[in-house]
This record gives sequence, C-alpha cells and structure tokens, in this order.
Amino acid sequence: MMFAIADVNSFYASCEKAFRPDLRDAPVIVLSNNDGCVIARSKEAKALGIRMGAPWFEIRKQEFAEKVQVFSSNYALYADMSNRVMRLLRDMAPRLEVYSIDEAFMDVRGIDFCTDYETFGRNVRSVIRAATGLTVGIGMGPTKTLAKSAQWASKEFPQFGGVLAVSTRSRIEKLLMRQPVGELWGVGSRIAKKLEAMGIKTALDLSRTNLAMIRRQFSVVLERTVRELNGESCIGLEEMPPAKQQIVCSRSFGERVTDYEQMRQAICQHAERAAVKLRGEGQYSAQVCAFIKTSPFTPGETYYGNMAAVTLLTPTRDTRDIIQAAMSALDKIWIDGHRYAKAGVMLNNFTPTGVSQLNLFDETPPKKNSDELMKLIDGINQSGLGSIWYAGRGIAPKWQMKRDMLSPAYTTRWSDIPVARF
Repeated sequence: MMFAIADVNSFYASCEKAFRPDLRDAPVIVLSNNDGCVIARSKEAKALGIRMGAPWFEIRKQEFAEKVQVFSSNYALYADMSNRVMRLLRDMAPRLEVYSIDEAFMDVRGIDFCTDYETFGRNVRSVIRAATGLTVGIGMGPTKTLAKSAQWASKEFPQFGGVLAVSTRSRIEKLLMRQPVGELWGVGSRIAKKLEAMGIKTALDLSRTNLAMIRRQFSVVLERTVRELNGESCIGLEEMPPAKQQIVCSRSFGERVTDYEQMRQAICQHAERAAVKLRGEGQYSAQVCAFIKTSPFTPGETYYGNMAAVTLLTPTRDTRDIIQAAMSALDKIWIDGHRYAKAGVMLNNFTPTGVSQLNLFDETPPKKNSDELMKLIDGINQSGLGSIWYAGRGIAPKWQMKRDMLSPAYTTRWSDIPVARF
C-alpha cells in the first residue's frame, strides 16, 4: 500500500493571490466571520510575525515592514477552488479521499511501476499549479500517518521542493527523527506535552515506544498512530464520506439584533441554507431546531441562549417546510429586551426518503411537485446567472455578516470574471 496526501499551501490566502498577480510576493491575511481575527496567512505574512487568531482591530493598528493585504473570508471562492483541485486529483489517482477543504488522500500504489513516486508528485504539483494557480505540498508513505509526516517535511524543508516520498525504512527513520512529536498527525498539544515529559520528543521516539504502555497510558487511537509509524496501515481510504447526521447553519451578526422581525429574517436565511445543504446530501429531515444567543462577554448584559425543536410528522427537504418549522421554533424562545449576537438553524433525524406512515391528524401533507420545484430553484441559484430567495430573508438587512474587504466571486459570478486588458 502507498498513500499520498496533497495539501494546498496557505489555502485561503493562496486563493486570494491566484487572481491577483500583483500580490504574488505580498503578505496576505484572511479574516474570520465579521472580520474578527486572522484565520489564514501567506508565508510572507507569517514572516512578519502575524499570528493565527490575532484580532483584526489589533493588527490594523500595527506597522509592518511591508503593506499587509487584508481580505474578508470569501467562502464561495474557496469552496469552488477546492472543488477544482479535487476534480484534478481524481483524474490522477484511481481512488481519492477528500479529507478537508484543502487536503486529499490518494491511493498511489503501483505508480512506481511506471515512474518514481517523487516524479509523480512533482507532476501533480505542476498540473494543479497550471490549472488553478495554487501550490500543493505532496507527501507519500505506506500509511496515512507517514504520508502526513512526509507532507509536513515537504513544507518544512525547502530542499524537497514540496514533494517527499518515504517508501523505505531508512528514509522513514530519517524523517521521523527530525519531526517533533507535537507535529504528528493526531497528536494534540496536550498529548505532546505528556509524551515529552516521558522523554518521547520525536516521532521516531514514539515509533519505538511499547504499544501496551501507549494504550494503557493514552488510548487505542495513539496506539494506532504508533503502528502506522512502523508501517502497519490501520487507517484505510474513505472514498465515500459517511452521511451527515446533522446540519447546522449559523452566523454571528454584524451588529446586535434587538428587533424580532430582523431575527425572523436571519432564521429564514439560515433555514434556506440548511435546506440546500440537506438536498445536497440527498437526505430528508424530521426535526428542525432554531437557536439564539447573546454574547457572554458583553459587560453589564445578562447572557441568554436558548434552543427549540419542531418535530415533523413527515420528513422533508422542502425549503418552505423547513422555514415554517424554524419560525415556529423561534417563536418558542424569543424574548424581547436582549441584544442577540448569534442565531442559527439545525436539522436532525435524517432519513434517505421522505416517506413515512400517514397520520390522520397531519394538517400539512407533503407539497405537490416539491422535489421538482426545489431542483429548479437550486439549478437557477447554482447557474451563476441569477438567484431566487424567499422574501422572509429581507433585502440587505443590517445584521448581515461584516465583510468589508471581500474579494470578487472570480469563479462563480459572470460579472466578477477577471478581464485582461492589453
């Protein structure tokens, strides 16, 4: 067995740079929801000492040796760029597991019969770079954990040129002796501190540790990591992600919400988004929840947070049904006089079909041609040519998430496609 993992370098920041050649060597940071704190940094921004999670209100007051380019989170752009990368990777490997928005495991066994692993990795890098403008790091090894370690080294040590394969025990040990135990996949900071206190400072030290002791002192999960470091594949490739058991759509408000009608608009928007995700999963939901909360950190204000659920007699994925249930749930928990900071909608109790036992007292039977209507609306909204939304959302409400430095939707909106002028 041989695994490879492809990881896009500084993904969010790299997506912003891909359509701005003028920012190729500039420090770039991306901010969280409501432009709160730093969630992504280019290598140039890291070199300036900008730390992950640093609040934007502090960063904006600081002076740096270079001008820092700042962007609000552009989730539509990042999702589309991720999909493009994953489609390319699927064309180059017989089996693929999408691990996160910017990472994917590939099954590359047998590649060495026609080319060596690192040549293959360099080819993957060049294809991704040419098609998307993004740079990926490639790590390869006989287990997922070793592939992740190789990928860490491909970024940590420039001499590897972004690609490293470890297929022999000697190469594996040379890699592991250079990797701090805290940098291992699946080893968090708390476990790393405990291991270091026991004299286990490198990944190689951990690989040579007694399995029974690791299982007794820690867990079977860390024991599995040790086995993987020794070349025993314990974590297989998951080509099909497990079906979701819950969908949550929520956002913090750009400004505090005190008006009931504004809150209804917010809940309507979250319910609409949740319904779209539900249909994307091919599922039906039998329970809709709404939740609201104030900020627990505002001095002089009493914290209030609550959630209510509405159980449906017939599972649905019709946006109209989900919005109606979410509004009913909101009515149960709304209290005047609070300054609400966040709200959301959660869907539970999924089934693969909307079929259920008929109930004599059900006053809201399934709507006629529901699936056809939802498919039509989703198709229009995903076409990039226009959009349809429910009036309950309102038009440009004040509570919308702050994204004052949002970049264009370069790949998902016709009007935002870059134009080259000569």
